[in-house]
Amino acid sequence: MYYNSSKMLFLSTLIGGLVITISSNSWLSAWMGLEINLLSFIPLMSNSDNIYTTEAALKYFLVQALASASLLFIIVAKAMMETMFSLLQSPFVMIMIITPLMMKSGAAPLHWWFPSVMEGLTWLNCLILMTLQKIAPLMLMSYLIDFNLFTTTIIVMSIVVGALGGYNQISLRKILTYSSINHLGWMLTAMSLGENIWLIYFTIYSLLTMTIICIVSPLQISFINQTFLINKNKLMKFILFSSLLSLGGLPPFLGFLPKWIIIQSMLMNFSMTLTTLMVVMSLITLYYYLRITYSSFLVLSIEQSWDKNIIEFDKILIMALFLSTISLVGLTLCTTLINLY
Repeated sequence: MYYNSSKMLFLSTLIGGLVITISSNSWLSAWMGLEINLLSFIPLMSNSDNIYTTEAALKYFLVQALASASLLFIIVAKAMMETMFSLLQSPFVMIMIITPLMMKSGAAPLHWWFPSVMEGLTWLNCLILMTLQKIAPLMLMSYLIDFNLFTTTIIVMSIVVGALGGYNQISLRKILTYSSINHLGWMLTAMSLGENIWLIYFTIYSLLTMTIICIVSPLQISFINQTFLINKNKLMKFILFSSLLSLGGLPPFLGFLPKWIIIQSMLMNFSMTLTTLMVVMSLITLYYYLRITYSSFLVLSIEQSWDKNIIEFDKILIMALFLSTISLVGLTLCTTLINLY
């Protein structure tokens, strides 16, 4: 939590910029909200205890400033060519506007800044970067996106980069980063299919990411080999790995629900090839989650026979337990309610 009053101020202005962008009815006011959001997040990234935050903040600022300048140039040029700021676009203008928004959200092939920035942030800032900071550009993209060759290319690149990029990583931050890029490809697919499907996907993705960070943040876990040592609290280890498997989309968990919806919608639209590629790449992401889980639970799990420590239920563990319970039983509840009605 942010106990510093100045950081609480910047967090409130960050959310304010987000609300301005979502509720704006012109591109200029949407750009203004993006800038307020960006300039509020830069001070939140600074941390005197971590020397890497300055580098991460500078990289993030330069990339976002480049994307914002490109977006402003495009909307000003569009305003000079038209009589009003309308949302009705030609395909070429749509591609021009979506490109800087993709850079802001970290979609492939404009994702090069995302892993290095994540490595220099605290876990709470990582959560903000993976969830809150994506809402505004994704919302603006949802106004324009259409299922064409450009969108399909971006979806395929995001899914492939997200699946293969995290394959040999040992840092949890980079694994979650490439997982985020992979999920971004699924969200862009959901945007092409309908207005509300991507919101369901994003909500569940944010819930699962919050669960994982609620566990790794107080334990100060940054690498895979550190997860092997969580033997004092086996409930915490179970919550962590069930949430990781849910994030990968394993069917008994809630993370499979949005992918199920998208796969069904894609098959109804006869997009067999793209659906097959998305499922195969999703299985690759699930494979390296399963590899970590298998190693931690079975191969490298060490426990003394006299170790009878009582689990201490602090606030973070209770929150993580509640969120993981939603992940464990959410799919069953959702399908039950659908069948009842």
